[in-house]
Amino acid sequence: MIGGGYATLHAYRALVRRATSEQVQVTVVSADTCHNFHGFTGEVVAGLLPQSITRTPLVDVLPRARFVHGEVSRVDLEKRTVSVRAADGAELLPIPYDDLVVACGGREPLEAIPGMSQHGHTLRAPGELGRWMSRLAVVAGVGPNPTQRDRGAGHRGQLHPRRADGPAVEPAAVVIAGGGMAGVELAAAVADRLRSTGAKNPVVLVNSGAQVLSDLRTERPAVAAAADRELVRTGVTVRTGLRVVAVARDEVVLSDGSHQPAVAVLATTGQRPVALPGLESLPHDRHGRLITDAALRVAPGVWAAGDAARVIHPGSGKPVPANALWAIKAGGHLGRNLSRVMRARPPRAFRYRGLGQAMGFGIGRSATELYGISIGGAAGWLLRLAFFLRYMPSRRRAAAVIGCLLLLPFRGRFGASMIVDDADAPMPAAA
Repeated sequence: MIGGGYATLHAYRALVRRATSEQVQVTVVSADTCHNFHGFTGEVVAGLLPQSITRTPLVDVLPRARFVHGEVSRVDLEKRTVSVRAADGAELLPIPYDDLVVACGGREPLEAIPGMSQHGHTLRAPGELGRWMSRLAVVAGVGPNPTQRDRGAGHRGQLHPRRADGPAVEPAAVVIAGGGMAGVELAAAVADRLRSTGAKNPVVLVNSGAQVLSDLRTERPAVAAAADRELVRTGVTVRTGLRVVAVARDEVVLSDGSHQPAVAVLATTGQRPVALPGLESLPHDRHGRLITDAALRVAPGVWAAGDAARVIHPGSGKPVPANALWAIKAGGHLGRNLSRVMRARPPRAFRYRGLGQAMGFGIGRSATELYGISIGGAAGWLLRLAFFLRYMPSRRRAAAVIGCLLLLPFRGRFGASMIVDDADAPMPAAA
């Protein structure tokens, strides 16, 4: 199994639940040592939860698997082997497989925007959320000045640009590029975090379409409208019909030629699957996702789920969304099919039809839809919370989330002291 995300975790659990260690041996290859639970990223960014609570060591959640920390350098489909470059740079002996699960996820295509990889941030690659939180701590004035650990000259902290004659101008903005669900939720979370610390930097959400949440707005207008209200409440400036076309040390260039002073830039512009060398001969769609059949099989002995796979919705006939819920459900189904094939039974078609959409905007605030019914306010927030707690990688982590939220009125938000980049950092005392 390649990747340490939702699809791998739930495929592993579905498989080992039906097989003994004598019947199946599972090897997981991941560039990260932890499973990252992205459902509460907004809460982490807003300071409502510590980042450490969302990172669970893979050796803990995959106890019966052999874990290999590294990146796949090549897959040999004929020999049925996977070559891996370990995290320390060493080339490991090829790992043989009977069945290969491709669940390596996706990354924002930073190379599409000049300067973004040097001066911007994303939240999908290992360690990126920790670096983003560290940057926000600097912007908010609650963290140390950036060090050499930060990437690029854009992390040297020009929080308040000055004119040539000296007087300070308006604080530079935190720019969020991309107006999908992730961009909207994170823009509001950043604004909430900065406001709680007294920072004056505005938050600017840049979206190429005429409106944010364009895909959601047609089918779920009530949810989109609720999100719009939250952006207004948190003071996020929304600039539509524009794209970020370049990122420099202290500004972004927009598609209309204007320059927006920026102290931090976050890309939520969509994703591209991580390409694995050796799989070029397999069928891919125009986005680079592996094309699966109804059983989530790509080719004999090769399966795929999550953001790396094009999985067809059993009702609409369209590709399912690239989000955690669909990765969880597809991963679990894939694991059950592996168990069936292992017992010489035919795999079954994927039949899951979806649940809803949910965005969180702080304690008791949400834009939530369940089975087509819009549920706002505290009720929607509680439903969202219950859903995410249900799918956290362990009950201990879920209990820790509840503990941290209950302690918020007494200990306040989690500040710079709770920011971690260490994959194996312990959970806070509230856990």
